[in-house]
Amino acid sequence: MPKLNVNIDHVATIRQARLVDEPDPVWAASACMLGGASGITMHLREDRRHIQDRDVQLVRQLGGVMLNLEMALTEPIIKLALKLKPEQVTLVPEKREELTTEGGLDCVKIASKLKLATKRFHKAGILVSAFIAPDQKQLEASCTAGVDAVELHTGEYANATSPEKIERCINEITEAVEMGWEMGMTVHAGHGLNYRNIGPIAGIDGIEDFNIGHSIIARSIFTGIQVATREMLDLIDKHWQIG
Repeated sequence: MPKLNVNIDHVATIRQARLVDEPDPVWAASACMLGGASGITMHLREDRRHIQDRDVQLVRQLGGVMLNLEMALTEPIIKLALKLKPEQVTLVPEKREELTTEGGLDCVKIASKLKLATKRFHKAGILVSAFIAPDQKQLEASCTAGVDAVELHTGEYANATSPEKIERCINEITEAVEMGWEMGMTVHAGHGLNYRNIGPIAGIDGIEDFNIGHSIIARSIFTGIQVATREMLDLIDKHWQIG
């Protein structure tokens, strides 16, 4: 069964709206793990719009939590990651004006920089994942850089409205999953996935991890985050078995 890493960024978004001390992402991380999550994903942005350094430091100290730190390839964040040593970093593009990550990392364009950063993380014992579009050239560039995994950007699928486009996106993701494994990389998926659209993607054989945040945090307002996590896991399990 694929694993679920819950992205808790938007717990911090609510806290930062008032610049107070609640809700605490650290408590959210613990509740997600009790709900069955395999890990916690946090995006430490350069502008610190939601997750703060303290949040990452405290979640890193929680026993039994696999921390996946999303981050841009900027030197201050790289140095912090090397100091905190999360189990995995996921390298993403970042623009200050965007509401959320808008696309995949262009691994072809930044091939040399990506390769050097990957070596630094590996030296510190940190696994590296690249957040990319389900595209052959991006997969090849990621493989050449030596990353351990790729996380396929599912945003186009999540935003598709016509049956034809949805089917095309599913086929592209399926092909990318197969290519990723053939190149020796683990394959993850995330972005825009929710309780309504997870089914077809969960049914694709070969996706090892899902990184899902906004939908789970939104649902948790009504159910609690532990239950919301469990419900997403149940859907993934159901469709994975069917697939």
